Amino acid sequence: MTFLRRLLSTLFNFTVGPVLALVLIFEEWGWEPLARLMARLAKLPLWARMEAFIVRLPPYGALVAFFAPALMLLPVKLLALYWISRGHTVLGIAVVLAAKMLGTAAVARLFALTQPALMQLAWFARWYARWKRWKDALIARVKHSPVWLASAARVHSLRLWIRRLLD
Repeated sequence: MTFLRRLLSTLFNFTVGPVLALVLIFEEWGWEPLARLMARLAKLPLWARMEAFIVRLPPYGALVAFFAPALMLLPVKLLALYWISRGHTVLGIAVVLAAKMLGTAAVARLFALTQPALMQLAWFARWYARWKRWKDALIARVKHSPVWLASAARVHSLRLWIRRLLD
């Protein structure tokens, strides 16, 4: 078990780490605004009834509802990869990005609706706490990296320059 843990740690820290960190940062950036956008749909009567149904689900029903968007978007992402392999790179990348945004929006809203039920599952609550600590540490590490800090300083300078230009 120690070997497996070291292997996974090495893979996630050095191989997948930077890419995964960027994906997680994108999700962190989009999570709240996309969840709020999806919550606006609750003003529609049918959507409101569907959300009320999801909120009342038992823990394992909530788990299925929470993971449904990932399963439903998998064929779309595979189609996008097919298009990329056939030379339609821009179309494929656009579909992947659209699916990522739609998936993030759906998962963010579904998590808000299902979190109380999901936290009743002891194993989910335990793994969620571990995931959250790991994710927060990875994002903090990225945000304290020299590349991130330099980029943030340049973006800040650019914003100041644009404000001065517009004033």
